[in-house]
Amino acid sequence: MKTIALKADARTGLGKAETKQVRAVGKVPCVIYGGKENKHFAIYQADFKKLVYTDQSYKVQIDLDGQLYIAILKDLQFHPVSEEITHADFLEIDVTKSVDTTLPINVEGVAPGVKAGGRLLKTFRKLRVRGLISNLPEFLTANIDDLELGQSIRVKDIAVEGFEILESPERAIISCKMTRAAVSASGDEEAAEGEEGAEEEAGAETPAES
Repeated sequence: MKTIALKADARTGLGKAETKQVRAVGKVPCVIYGGKENKHFAIYQADFKKLVYTDQSYKVQIDLDGQLYIAILKDLQFHPVSEEITHADFLEIDVTKSVDTTLPINVEGVAPGVKAGGRLLKTFRKLRVRGLISNLPEFLTANIDDLELGQSIRVKDIAVEGFEILESPERAIISCKMTRAAVSASGDEEAAEGEEGAEEEAGAETPAES
């Protein structure tokens, strides 16, 4: 996994007034746990942009008053109106122990089913994984060179080494569906409606990301 470095300032006061002051200067109250003791600090709101608003997954190097911590982002809270980040939780990583996180799915290849008039449906953008942080790659790779119309790439089809995927092995993550235009050309409108219904159902199963 790639690393993003964040500069943090320690917090001494944890009351409502102190928290309000932190947010007033454009910072996000944060906590890192999982180590010997919890640490409270603040990071500028703008510094979260490269970490949060992306499809990638990163480990984080937090520089807290000269002390470096390796962590992963575990939880975020947002303001209901402005949607600004109001709090962030980080989990300190022990490099000798497995950690649970998510990795994005990178699609490679060209599906024969797409050439035949189909359309790719990507049900998941990330999958939950577990392993040593040193063994986790930047992304999971799904090869679609053999994906025909009506077929799916499932979790069990993703090759991994040195870590495990925590999702059900049979869960479909990428499917090749017949488009309405292609089905209409074959004169089978009912099949098209069935495909669209399947797409909606699959999309509803997409889990929230970490």
